[in-house]
Amino acid sequence: MRSVHSVAVLAPRGAVGFDLAAVCQVFASVRLPDGSAPYEVRVCGDSPVTATAADVPCFELTAAHPLEAALEADTVVVPGVHGHGAEPDRRTVEVLRAAADRGIRVASVCTGAFLLAEAGLLEEAPATTHWRAADRLARAYPGVRVRPSVLFVDNGRVLTSAGVAAGLDLCLHMVSRDHGAAVAARTARMLVVPLRREGGQAQFVSHPAPDAAGGAVRLQETLEWLHGSLHRTLTLSDIARHAGLSVRSLNRHFRAQTGTTPMRWLLWARVERARELLETTDLAVERVAGLCGFGSAVSMRAHFRKRLGTSPAAYREAFRAPLP
Repeated sequence: MRSVHSVAVLAPRGAVGFDLAAVCQVFASVRLPDGSAPYEVRVCGDSPVTATAADVPCFELTAAHPLEAALEADTVVVPGVHGHGAEPDRRTVEVLRAAADRGIRVASVCTGAFLLAEAGLLEEAPATTHWRAADRLARAYPGVRVRPSVLFVDNGRVLTSAGVAAGLDLCLHMVSRDHGAAVAARTARMLVVPLRREGGQAQFVSHPAPDAAGGAVRLQETLEWLHGSLHRTLTLSDIARHAGLSVRSLNRHFRAQTGTTPMRWLLWARVERARELLETTDLAVERVAGLCGFGSAVSMRAHFRKRLGTSPAAYREAFRAPLP
């Protein structure tokens, strides 16, 4: 019988309401192919807590479980906090430190990274937070290798993410780690959020601005075309031609709107599609490689090893869902 994974979402003093609720929403929405819910979500904290939005106190929150109950969980997530430059919530810091000592997976959203750093969990490790707080985190905790531009950082048992929507990316990443790409993709569709982004993508993503003629460069149609063309051999010129741009303009607009380059985005999409096919079909690895545009099983194995630390066959063994 499959055990349920317990996720404790902490409610520290000054917790950002969106961060806290978003974590709950993601894990509570996950369903496996048989319809079962693999996660149990608990909000843990010393009540009452005043939740914030944009540093403004907005509502009172009563946690359903005491703070110490987090030490019985499999994963502990701390949301962003208001006043992160002030004295940290000592009780929350103690619980985070104790959770890590017990081998519990610990993650933070946005400025929750300050609490992880105060607990000593980010010493000599890469980490991220909201870009506006990155310099402050680096000054306050010189031992942390702050990466101010990425969406999230996965150190194995300790994970950190940037602000607001990047917390969704981090949670979907953990779902993918636990149950595979197909389950994470279904969860993203249930939440009506974009396909999960990789952690190395940039926080700085802009919306297309109208040009002098009143138009705008929009890449959504090109992204959808790329998703439907993963099996094809594509060059930068092919992508630029579809977008109606020069290669130079394509690179500039693509990075502004997605936080990464066209070819890196395409490779990531191919790996994600291959993961889903390995989980949900009995197609041979060579066939999956062809459908996803890798050209050969050897090439796909190399990219799997580099990005996931495993082979396609081992990945399928670990995450394959029962076929109908």
